[in-house]
Amino acid sequence: MYSRLIHPPEGKSFFLFGPRGTGKTTWVKTAFPKAVYVDLLEAELFNNLLANPQRLENLIPEGFKDWIIIDEVQRVPELLNEVHRLIEKYKYKFILTGSSARKIKRKGQNLLAGRALTYYMHPFTVSELGKDFNLGHSLKYGQLPSVYIEKDPKAYLESYVKTYLEEEIQQEGLTRNLAGFARFLEAASFSQGSILSISSVARECSVERKVVESYFSILEDLLMAYRVPVFTKKAKRRMISHPKFYFFDVGVYRTLRPAGPLDMPEEIEGTSLETLLFQELNAANTDYGLGYKIYYWRTAGNAEVDFVLYGDKGMRAFEIKRTARVSGVMLKGLKSFLQDYPMSKAYFVYGGSREMRDGRISILPIEDALRRLPELLSFRS
Repeated sequence: MYSRLIHPPEGKSFFLFGPRGTGKTTWVKTAFPKAVYVDLLEAELFNNLLANPQRLENLIPEGFKDWIIIDEVQRVPELLNEVHRLIEKYKYKFILTGSSARKIKRKGQNLLAGRALTYYMHPFTVSELGKDFNLGHSLKYGQLPSVYIEKDPKAYLESYVKTYLEEEIQQEGLTRNLAGFARFLEAASFSQGSILSISSVARECSVERKVVESYFSILEDLLMAYRVPVFTKKAKRRMISHPKFYFFDVGVYRTLRPAGPLDMPEEIEGTSLETLLFQELNAANTDYGLGYKIYYWRTAGNAEVDFVLYGDKGMRAFEIKRTARVSGVMLKGLKSFLQDYPMSKAYFVYGGSREMRDGRISILPIEDALRRLPELLSFRS
């Protein structure tokens, strides 16, 4: 059993959001073994509470002082009014897990008006895996907990895509056109780590543009994907305006992305490596409460930096390549960025084994950089 980096405060209710399969249920059951556990994936219980949310009180023993867990709370958003009432009346402590905060808000429910904090569960991080982290394994299968536990991670990921990304979306009533959504997922996988063109994806999967836009919103609502905006603050050059797109986990991306004889393996490997860095940056940012916003940087003249983190702790710019050798051309994007933003820290992450510097750019081996990310992001620049 791997320990997770989440450290919620004692005695205060909290939400725990994250994609299905990231280990939310396992963690809450292990960390809070005496809790009352309400599983909204149980059909009878779900129907009971959907019909009358006030029945929740009947599930809690009188005078109960421990935690109450409601798993997949977004399935019955109306429960939040009852949770609010019970917190006010009995001072109960709730843990509310789910795959979508935005779905709750769209139903007109607030997130308990500040009476509960919000945390996120991501795939495993390098820090959480510790000595079990294997770069080759993570680049092929990602870091969902089960791929480091199952004997056949490939079969697990295929099942995950089928069960969670297709069937669950249908069950939740998010789309009726499951065939079109499956085509969309495949087409979207070709946009991984690239500047997103909604129109191109729509043509590729033969689905109307406005429907494809709604499909991307579904993925974001379920925390299955992210659109990373371009960094334009006090821009000194003409910038690209479209966001880049990432599925939340390398293994999910590679399972959705069909590979064939026309594909260059190094292209898929490069995108996988970039995705791994993104998910590690994203997890470190939320797990440690660092408060950065994550961007990329690209000028109209094609100078580019993979990721820019901007917040109270300063600026960080990251470029990552699988190459074992570093050339001046590879550092061109970071150098251009530093000309415009000299206050930023800059890191070039590569497949070699030596830590080096080139002027103000720190050059770090991949595994060293991934293991040190919390440290690199935490100090104030």
